[in-house]
Amino acid sequence: MFGNKSNDNKEQSKGIPGIPGQGALNSLVAGTTVEGTVTAESDIRIDGFLKGTLICKGKVIIGPKGQIEGEIKAQNAVIEGQFRGSIFIEDLLHIKETANVEGEINTDKLSVAPGAKFNVVSKMSSQISARPSTPVPKNENNLN
Repeated sequence: MFGNKSNDNKEQSKGIPGIPGQGALNSLVAGTTVEGTVTAESDIRIDGFLKGTLICKGKVIIGPKGQIEGEIKAQNAVIEGQFRGSIFIEDLLHIKETANVEGEINTDKLSVAPGAKFNVVSKMSSQISARPSTPVPKNENNLN
């Protein structure tokens, strides 16, 4: 009755509430700690602390104060903060000069800026599918 019809139509055309649109960004802000598995349909920025698994269909950004301990599976990633664990990136992993990265990296393309702390075992292949490697089970014939 008092609303502008064109504004009402614009609100409805934005999409279904709760469904991320193009350009949507999830965020874990500084001072927030999450433990477990986080799944994101769109890009996600971590400025807090995540311990567990992060699965993202877009880009993962770990901000300068952000920390992840665990596993990341994503299309692309930019690390400015701290990461310890295993990371599976289908396209480009960019590690900035402020980053501290330890663990295992699997990616198609890798960019490491001068000054970054980078202590990893890496595998580069265009066949990376952002899936973790399957551990070999221990048995009496396996010395591991």
